[in-house]
Amino acid sequence: MIRSPNIWDSPEVYELENLASDRAGVIDGRIAALRVLRGADLVDVGCGSGFHLPRFADRGARVVGVEPHLPLVRRARNRLRARGSRARVVAAGAEALPFADASVDVVHARWAYFFGPGCEPGLDEVSRVLRPGGVVCLVDNDATRSTFGAWFSRAYPAYDPVAVQRFWDRRGFTTEPLTIRWTFDRREDLEAVVRIELPPAAADAALAGHEGLEVDYAVAFRWRRA
Repeated sequence: MIRSPNIWDSPEVYELENLASDRAGVIDGRIAALRVLRGADLVDVGCGSGFHLPRFADRGARVVGVEPHLPLVRRARNRLRARGSRARVVAAGAEALPFADASVDVVHARWAYFFGPGCEPGLDEVSRVLRPGGVVCLVDNDATRSTFGAWFSRAYPAYDPVAVQRFWDRRGFTTEPLTIRWTFDRREDLEAVVRIELPPAAADAALAGHEGLEVDYAVAFRWRRA
């Protein structure tokens, strides 16, 4: 299990990030264009506190979230209970998905686990559980463009987007560039989110040079059919 300090240490702030991210629904629209969700069996790998689970269920999918970090599993289950959602959550890792072979129509992972070399065991599990014609949709950072991409590349200079892209090309994924936005209601929420996503000095520099409540955010949307 790979530690995710942003959501593990600051789940309330990460909730603000989820609420601010892609209010226009660009990513969800792209997923829907690849596979109609009504009637689909959908697995959200690394579902965290379950933010997307009821949203997928509301669109008619049979939804299971997979999350290895038990405090987040509890948060996700509480969310679903409060919403009266039919989605459910299981405590498991991407390397051992608790599903039968060829039993899933859509695998979704949004900024969770799938970032390049090292994630091969999880990708092998995805291939195992997908039905023929099923689709895996991975939402990743694109550090080559956008305001947030520039912040990310300066904060993490060892990150090599060219090498990461080569990895996904070798794995047979199509990568599409999407641009979304963070849209916050309060400046203090934006600042709190930036501070869980970037190291302190990088966060200070980013915030000092950015005004307002919105941030354009480049996404690498990666997908592959079984």
